[in-house]
Amino acid sequence: MIQYRSGKYGLLFACSLKGSVFPKAMMWAVPHAVLTACLHYLLSDSNAAKSAGVGDVGSNVLGGFSFILGFLIVFRSQQAYARWWEGGTLLQQLRGEWFNAFSSCIAF
Repeated sequence: MIQYRSGKYGLLFACSLKGSVFPKAMMWAVPHAVLTACLHYLLSDSNAAKSAGVGDVGSNVLGGFSFILGFLIVFRSQQAYARWWEGGTLLQQLRGEWFNAFSSCIAF
């Protein structure tokens, strides 16, 4: 188990690197961000992007991907909320059944 020091205001643990996922995430994110920036710089200054039609296809693919991803997120959230609501309803029903059973035991 990782022992965290909370610090004076209790927020020091959020800035610690021990046990954090940020160093591993940065190991993957920073090189790819640099590669993306270099490709953007190279393609924006040359005619290669215009001749390959990069902007037209890319925007259509990104739009389709965003639509599908948004639809899936909304659908999954809706399903999760419906399940949560059904669970709460069943718990209330169970509580009522236990209350009726206990009341019957006390009454008789």
